[in-house]
Amino acid sequence: MAILVTGGAGYIGSHTVAALLERNEEVIVVDNLQQGHREAVLGGKLYEADLRDAEQMDKVFRENEIDAVIHFAANSLVGESMQNPAKYYHNNVYGTLCLLEKMNQYGVTKIVFSSTAATYGEPEQVPIMEDDRTRPTNAYGETKLAMENMIRWFDTAYGIKYVSLRYFNAAGAHHSGRIGEDHTPETHLIPLILQVALGQRSHISLFGDDYPTPDGTCSRDYIHVTDLADAHILAVHRLRQGGDSCVCNLGNGQGFSVKEVIEIARKVTGHPIPAVVEARRAGDPAALVASSARARAELGWNPQYGSLERMIETAWAWHQAHPRGYGGQ
Repeated sequence: MAILVTGGAGYIGSHTVAALLERNEEVIVVDNLQQGHREAVLGGKLYEADLRDAEQMDKVFRENEIDAVIHFAANSLVGESMQNPAKYYHNNVYGTLCLLEKMNQYGVTKIVFSSTAATYGEPEQVPIMEDDRTRPTNAYGETKLAMENMIRWFDTAYGIKYVSLRYFNAAGAHHSGRIGEDHTPETHLIPLILQVALGQRSHISLFGDDYPTPDGTCSRDYIHVTDLADAHILAVHRLRQGGDSCVCNLGNGQGFSVKEVIEIARKVTGHPIPAVVEARRAGDPAALVASSARARAELGWNPQYGSLERMIETAWAWHQAHPRGYGGQ
């Protein structure tokens, strides 16, 4: 039986595909390649398809014996979601509805959903617990919460069991050096910092230095992308073993401020990495740090790359080898 990975040519999706292949799983990848990279898919069967295209998705489900889905496919830029929420509702929410309808049609009853800490909005407490209030401060987080709720109702009505994984900032690159982080446009902090070290930009921007945090910059929880991949695979295992649906946070339990990330990157790269303070971005919470106690207890998740320095070291190695990303050595 195969695992379908939607968005499997993207950053976290491709690392999850690699981890599944290392475990000798049969992998089917669906990606429309608007943001993903064909070169990032290290094996399995790749369909260049869109979840919203019923004919394409019928072909995927007819041609393969799929017993579980890991769902990454989504737009995920906070700033863009505030400017163009229609795009996010159509791709994220409607795309997920189309996927769930096909799963129900073809009798696939297990889904692991790549959710986000953005579902919480401004947290009531730190670290954030899964039962805390969800009140997103941006359209991206709102669509992800809508996707979670939709999946929950499909469980109630149709018996599609799920694990929703809410997590924070992914970082790092695969141990093989073959895949890493390459977005267009790039908006994630660590690759942007490393572009400064590579001489591709003059400085890194600090979007606000007056947040209610110890040094005034936003604080975030960082997780190595390989540890994220492992969590998704453990969630599939839970569902295959007949486990109940659940929501789990994934985090290292320790927040790092933007200034701290820059300082560690300076140490790893040996580059001064100039920083310039700019205006806050709309919809950015001050601090997002998760408790992963439930994921550890329910999934048996035990992250292996807890050090932010180690995460940046693996990212730096990949970016040095691929300074222009995939296909641009």
